[in-house]
Amino acid sequence: MTGQRLRSSAAIACVILILGASLCIQLSAAIAKRLFDTVGTVGTSGLRMAVAALVLIVLTRPVLWGRPLREWAGIVLYGVAMAAMNVSFYNAVANLPLGMAVTLEFLGPFFVAFFGTRSRWDSMFPLTALAGVGLIGDSTSGLSVAGLAWGLSAALAFGGYTVLAGYVGSASTGFSGLSLSVTVGALLLAPFSAAAAPRVPGIGGWLALAASGVIGVAIAFSFTYTATRLTSPRVTGTLLAVDPAMGALIGALVLDQRLTAAAGLGIALVVVSGAAVAWLAGAQRGKTGASTEERVELRKH
Repeated sequence: MTGQRLRSSAAIACVILILGASLCIQLSAAIAKRLFDTVGTVGTSGLRMAVAALVLIVLTRPVLWGRPLREWAGIVLYGVAMAAMNVSFYNAVANLPLGMAVTLEFLGPFFVAFFGTRSRWDSMFPLTALAGVGLIGDSTSGLSVAGLAWGLSAALAFGGYTVLAGYVGSASTGFSGLSLSVTVGALLLAPFSAAAAPRVPGIGGWLALAASGVIGVAIAFSFTYTATRLTSPRVTGTLLAVDPAMGALIGALVLDQRLTAAAGLGIALVVVSGAAVAWLAGAQRGKTGASTEERVELRKH
């Protein structure tokens, strides 16, 4: 009974974390979009990652020594994926409506979810989510070649990010691996950040950057990282189908971008498919037994 409660709690927590991460990412993108004209997309990405790295390092105080080379390789690759994902996504947002940019980016975790399915029945839910994503990014939004290229680049990076989140989460204790990976991403973008810093428009611009970094990187990445540790990259990848829905909603509410009836249907499809995957993941774990973390927790009771 206790094990069942732990599995149910983990599934519910995962859904809440992914919803929270998605909301944070889309809100931060809407905030940062206003800085693109003056600071630039790469400069904005780098500065917000620098803010997030500083916050996470102060909070987690990660230990640098004693980590095996394989763990460091995962941390560095995770940081590279973060930097690439942020730059690609912000360039896509600069060329496309927010909902469309997020739709293209979601193709990355979608393929992670699809290739991680165990049966034909399981594969129906990522496919349903993809159908919903297609409805959200309706063709009348205007798809530029540059926007398409950046969106697909963001998808590739997001797929790597989803897989590496699980690897770094299993190899590291707490949030130390995450904070080091964010720092790696910030260091990679540091030359662009330094060049862009003088162009930040006053205190208001710095406050917007700080808010975007804390909300969209420090908090959002922490939520996604924790969700992947609770479940798996496959489940997290499917639940991230909520991102295009959240992007369409935030685009409509904050950026005054059109939300169509087709997009509304798409939102319903991705939410239903995400909920189904979370439920089936809990049922599957109930058949195969508790995870290592759950068995450790059970021994405490």
